[in-house]
Amino acid sequence: MSVVKAEKIGTLIKDNSYVGRGIVIGKSEDGKSAVFAYFIMGRSANSRNRVFVEEGKDVIIHPFDAEKAGDPTLIIYAPIRYYENNIIVTNGNQTDTIYDFLKKGEGFCTALSTREFEPDAPNFTPRISGMITFDGKGDFGYKMSILKAADDEGTACNRFTYSYSALKGIGHFIHTYKCDGNPIPTFEGEPERVLLPNSAKELADDIWANLNEENKISLYVKYVNLEDGSEEKILINKNK
Repeated sequence: MSVVKAEKIGTLIKDNSYVGRGIVIGKSEDGKSAVFAYFIMGRSANSRNRVFVEEGKDVIIHPFDAEKAGDPTLIIYAPIRYYENNIIVTNGNQTDTIYDFLKKGEGFCTALSTREFEPDAPNFTPRISGMITFDGKGDFGYKMSILKAADDEGTACNRFTYSYSALKGIGHFIHTYKCDGNPIPTFEGEPERVLLPNSAKELADDIWANLNEENKISLYVKYVNLEDGSEEKILINKNK
């Protein structure tokens, strides 16, 4: 069986007006850094009224204009949280579910078995999640998950989890939607293999330049040095 060729993320998202929210996790080309990225897009005024804000190492989504903030359900959450040797990255409040389960000594999969896709019929937006786990020996592994509606009526949830060894220059990219539509078609298949450069700026530039200009909102990219724990990060908010 041949392995699917890895491509630059920009190649995968270019000319796709709506991939929704996306998670990237992997290892830099030189093998020196753990890499993760998270971005959000939006079509409605409420969805577009958002910014990423760092609170310590965690990242929280806030309304850009509090006076124009509508229903915060499903759009205001902490996409990135740290717990011990783990970094959690998700597209919803399941970040907190995973965090709480880790605190109880339970795992990523167990936590997500208690959750399902978002209750936003007719789209039934998938919940996508990822987690980096550092092994204390200068390396790491990572998991990714997608929780999807089993049918058009959302009567049941299908759960898919993927576990990866970290390989130089390779990452995996999962996003909520295949493309724009009404209802919006859900992401299909396994997380996509992507090429990861050696700097956060290079990756951030590739993602931000190729996300749809009208619908992109915010992007966060971080590189964690596996030897000394130092970090390189890029935070971009369209709303300034």
